[in-house]
Amino acid sequence: MSLSSKSTDLIKLNEKKAQLPIKFDQKNINQALELVDKDLILKNREQVKKYLPDILGRVLARIWIDKSFKENFKSNPRQVLEDNGVFLPNDMILEFQKPNSDRPKIIVYETKKNSNFKVRVVQLQLVMLAGR
Repeated sequence: MSLSSKSTDLIKLNEKKAQLPIKFDQKNINQALELVDKDLILKNREQVKKYLPDILGRVLARIWIDKSFKENFKSNPRQVLEDNGVFLPNDMILEFQKPNSDRPKIIVYETKKNSNFKVRVVQLQLVMLAGR
């Protein structure tokens, strides 16, 4: 392949990128990585079930691309959520399972007062699927 042919291919590639509906400048990238637009204080199980799956989906996506976020989440998931504006009820426990695998999993449990049992409220797992 000649040098002019390579240059032409690069120009075509840049033209394709310019036609994408979202241009990723630093502001858009930071906004895309945010978990919530404003602080979200979840007060009960129903709110956790309603709002947390979407937020944890964003967490799993960010874990996939941001290694420092993954390490922080791995060591203290509740604190990372709070640092990003998501506050859970005190009776909720977050577990980050299989953090070093290709299919990490986040499970949220609810604990009952005066009991050793916990009830699973939400579970999300990152699964890669490609199709054609």
